[in-house]
Amino acid sequence: MKFQVKITGWGDDALEFLNPACNFIIMFNEDAPPELADISVLHTKCELKEDPAPGDTMTICGKKYKVTAVGWEAINTLRDLGHCTVAFNGKTEVDRPGMMELEGPEFTADDLKVGGEITIE
Repeated sequence: MKFQVKITGWGDDALEFLNPACNFIIMFNEDAPPELADISVLHTKCELKEDPAPGDTMTICGKKYKVTAVGWEAINTLRDLGHCTVAFNGKTEVDRPGMMELEGPEFTADDLKVGGEITIE
């Protein structure tokens, strides 16, 4: 297991990005500053044991996704802040360096659960 956390909540505007035009969530450790917490899915802290890479599996609240691309900055911010933007578009290249792209089933606001796990393996 490279990364394993539990969702502790999310900000009022965090799920706005799941619209078809964006189709992503922003993750942060639960101690994110208020202005970032408002747009983020918050989770417990953990040590990133190994860098995520294309071909890995990310599971969010029981839904499994194949990692198709990882931005160079996403590795650093995930390690330091538990932060990255997780896009559900399945692209093989990221739009921004702090992103990870995933391929798999549709992810909706109803899929998020406090206490749900986010893992990378």
